[in-house]
Amino acid sequence: MDVRNIVERTVQKYQTRSPYELADCLGIRVSRCELGSIRGYYLKKYRIKQIILNCNLNSADEEFVLAHEIGHSLLHSDCNTPFLLENTYMSKSKYECEANKFAVELLIPDEIFYDNPEYTMEQFSRLTGYAEELIRLRMK
Repeated sequence: MDVRNIVERTVQKYQTRSPYELADCLGIRVSRCELGSIRGYYLKKYRIKQIILNCNLNSADEEFVLAHEIGHSLLHSDCNTPFLLENTYMSKSKYECEANKFAVELLIPDEIFYDNPEYTMEQFSRLTGYAEELIRLRMK
């Protein structure tokens, strides 16, 4: 599956990289509640797409989890997918890997790398606010 191409077509169609705006454009209901160790999940019930986010996430984590779950909604629309806190960002699950790839492609545009070619992984991580393992995934 060409996740990068799907992200670029989605961004071009809706003219935004904001996962909040995309959720709205895609008609996905987003809500927040106490989920314990689950960061968020996507579900589709009665043809209604929904994303439930853990209300205890900080804003950067919430944005990433929302982008990740939107990835599920576009790439795996008929699967219900919890995103567990104990999972690393580099989960071995095919669906989780694809959703992570969707999120980093959406949230980290190419321009960041073109504008800062001398930066290290650590510097890109600080610049974007995302873990180095996500930066590595984005650069693949």
